[in-house]
Amino acid sequence: MARNMQPVAKRCKALGISPAVMGYKNKETHRNPKGQMRRKKSEYALQLDEKQKVKFIYGMLEKQFYSYYERATKMQGKAGENLLILCERRLDNVVFRLGFAATRRQARQLVTHGHFTINGKRVDIPSYQVKPGEEVAICEKSRQRPVFTELTGENAPVVLVPKWIEKTDAYSGKIVAMPEREDIDFPVEEHLIVELYSK
Repeated sequence: MARNMQPVAKRCKALGISPAVMGYKNKETHRNPKGQMRRKKSEYALQLDEKQKVKFIYGMLEKQFYSYYERATKMQGKAGENLLILCERRLDNVVFRLGFAATRRQARQLVTHGHFTINGKRVDIPSYQVKPGEEVAICEKSRQRPVFTELTGENAPVVLVPKWIEKTDAYSGKIVAMPEREDIDFPVEEHLIVELYSK
């Protein structure tokens, strides 16, 4: 299984995003402190940065990300917005959004290890596209594992769940609607990604 193993703090700094977007609260790097003092970026470099940013946040490699773009162009509406919505609907992202994992990388690993069910059926595919009406829950056998007791217990961190997901209890949540563009909580100019792939 292909995984993105790039160092988080270093990559976040290069892409100009906060590690908090990835779920990391105390990560930062002091390497290359004058790294932002570079010449003006070309149009291509700006487009490439936006693509790399979205790929890195959602933990995807090029082949999978491009297949998402192709799907987005065949859907109704703006291709850029459709692309972000497809990324947001991934099961590993939903697990992260519900607070069942501290980071998207951890969410991907937990999903792959089979700790989650959708409507009662175990699903171990991180890229599974959730749909309205589906319920994502931690498997009953997994609920007593330290990773979940820490994230769902009394001292669990407070998580801001987006409006398209409803947390039904400490161990489950329901998809109540399709995500929308305003639910994307990090700065991205998706039209640059479309322009890059349209060349």
